[in-house]
Amino acid sequence: MTADSVSAVPRPPSAQNTAPELTGAEAVVRSLELLGVTDVFGLPGGAILPVYDPLMDASELRHILVRHEQGAGHAAEGYASASGKVGVCIATSGPGATNLVTAIADAYMDSVPLVAITGQVFSTLMGTDAFQEADIVGITMPITKHSFLVKKAADIPGAIAAAFEIASTGRPGPVLVDITKDAQQESGPFNWPPKIDLPGYRPVTKAHGKQIQAAATLIAEAKKPVLYVGGGVVRGRASAELKELAETTGAPVVTTLMARGAFPDSHQQHLGMPGMHGTVPAVLALQEADLIVSLGARFDDRVTGKAALFAPHAKIVHVDIDPAEISKIRTADVPIVGDVRDVLIDLEAAFRGTVADGQPDIAEWWSYLDGLRDEFPLGYTEPTDGLLAPQYVIQRIGELTGPEGIYAAGVGQHQMWAAQFIKYERPNAWLNSGGAGTMGYSVPAAMGAKVAEPDRVVWSIDGDGCFQMTNQELATCAINNIPIKVAVINNSSLGMVRQWQTLFYDGRHSNTDLNTGHGTIRIPDFVKLAEAYGCLAIRVEKEEEVDAAIKLALETNDRPVVIDFVVSADSMVWPMVPQGVSNNYVQYARDHAPAFDEED
Repeated sequence: MTADSVSAVPRPPSAQNTAPELTGAEAVVRSLELLGVTDVFGLPGGAILPVYDPLMDASELRHILVRHEQGAGHAAEGYASASGKVGVCIATSGPGATNLVTAIADAYMDSVPLVAITGQVFSTLMGTDAFQEADIVGITMPITKHSFLVKKAADIPGAIAAAFEIASTGRPGPVLVDITKDAQQESGPFNWPPKIDLPGYRPVTKAHGKQIQAAATLIAEAKKPVLYVGGGVVRGRASAELKELAETTGAPVVTTLMARGAFPDSHQQHLGMPGMHGTVPAVLALQEADLIVSLGARFDDRVTGKAALFAPHAKIVHVDIDPAEISKIRTADVPIVGDVRDVLIDLEAAFRGTVADGQPDIAEWWSYLDGLRDEFPLGYTEPTDGLLAPQYVIQRIGELTGPEGIYAAGVGQHQMWAAQFIKYERPNAWLNSGGAGTMGYSVPAAMGAKVAEPDRVVWSIDGDGCFQMTNQELATCAINNIPIKVAVINNSSLGMVRQWQTLFYDGRHSNTDLNTGHGTIRIPDFVKLAEAYGCLAIRVEKEEEVDAAIKLALETNDRPVVIDFVVSADSMVWPMVPQGVSNNYVQYARDHAPAFDEED
């Protein structure tokens, strides 16, 4: 999606005549300072080198030198996701810029407000295959809200200001600002605030009143309503308003992988996470509903399975700030385009007016759902190989740390277990790569979250496969006094791929053994590796050692901590409704419930 404009920010008339002359590089740094940025993540190189000179003198701007540009991108994502602010990353041209692409794509899928600033070769050399040249604007156009190419120093303040406005308004997302080296080196007038003129970009925030009333009427008439909550509620800072609507309507709530924490897990109306690895009550509530109120969710395939057969009897109210999402996958009976926080406020008021004589009677629906909760509690089967149960480890991390902590997961089995077995009571406590499914996200995202929220405990819950992709950022953490805690859920394999091979490929485990934790082979030895990076390193192989290790990590704040939890490779993520069985969605979930309904 490209954005064409942003609302104009007027410039005082006097500023036109008194604008100081700054180099483009100085303009980059000064623009970031005036936008209130305090932390950036980056790595210098030839095409961005001019910016790094004035950056050295910027007393109000902390630059954190990463060990890989992908780490800078994910750190900026973690910073943004934990704080709600725009995250900023910087890289040079060519491979420096392309190393940001994974993080930019990740931010685009998960609606993370991100500004990536990259250097570009001299404008006179563009198109000549110059050293470290890459068309990063063209490369990122499909995965950004907008990509700017700046060739004049005078245009830098406007481009950066527009980038922040675009990244943080409407549906949040990443914006790229690519600046040629000659634009960084030349001087030009620094006009602030700049006039931003990009016609066509006007995000809709206020929903139509008739649509609000139509949705309220459907909720009042429904016998089996469900509030289907997506990550948009977290990004829209609408958790309090969601709780108000849920309690007013009495409807059950399900929170997607991206929305964990948007509604308290402890709330009686919460049924858990829906989808491929969702709880049975959440899965069946959606499938058997007569009304689904989708709030900042996009009917992802991991939730719906085969979309044509998903929730066949349900009417759909679809609320989203991005009109492109409305009816993209499931046709909405009542489409509502607007800021989810404002919509929730208006919808709650409209519902109260519609049911002035009392709440609708959905007692029978709740009786059915409560029966599912009793019949299919979330649990796990103890391993039979004598190794740790990963679910137990992750559950204890959550219990000993508490709801005020921040938990950043990688991708795979450990991600699903962290979503299932940690109790989330507040938004912005759960960070993960939901849409792109990016291995390597966790450690740098946790680093960025800790920079944004230094007074919170921040855990990276990672797998042994994911950990090996970006663990070099532990050096960044150690040197910059960013004391994150890392729990490596080490099953010595690419766990989720191995699980699919076990279930669907006759147990033929092709190229999924990593040799990181079982037996005498440990390549690498995570304890030695972590120690080499300046961390406190612990290995845990017995259940009785789990609590002591977590408590020691929580007590250690002078350096990062890495705990190598050696867990069973045979542990699987349950429930699981695989792709291709959606035509028997309900029965499949019920048939496979015994695999996970044992209480630990």
